[in-house]
Amino acid sequence: MPRWIALGLATFALATAGCSRIANTQGYIVDEELFAAVQPGVDNRASVAKALGRPTTVTQWGDDVWYYISRNTGQRAFLRPRPTAQSILVVRFDERGTVASVERRGLEKVADIRPNANKTPTLGRDRTLIEDIFGNIGSFGGVPSGPPQ
Repeated sequence: MPRWIALGLATFALATAGCSRIANTQGYIVDEELFAAVQPGVDNRASVAKALGRPTTVTQWGDDVWYYISRNTGQRAFLRPRPTAQSILVVRFDERGTVASVERRGLEKVADIRPNANKTPTLGRDRTLIEDIFGNIGSFGGVPSGPPQ
């Protein structure tokens, strides 16, 4: 094999190695057997905490819903990460602290929020760089006259 073909193949292999997908897992790692063992009407907060661990988050208005959240993302080179899988385990408790319901939510709950990349609107007036630099000249009073006190 000529050297230039080998060099070309090596260059191609190095160039395409940077295009591989970067996988990332964030949050709670689900153990399916432990999650399936949580039974409504049988388990309470203590047994759920012992089986599943501390929740990722709880409701802000009381301690009646626990959320266990995990997300898998994939990213190519310098592009933004995109969610490939998501799992939200929702455990609801009644007023006695017993499990009322257990449910699972998935990727359908991911919101795609795209901020305006051009300009963020703000309140107030638009000022140029020159106005920002020299805008305070003359806006303050002069040095007070009279003898120092």
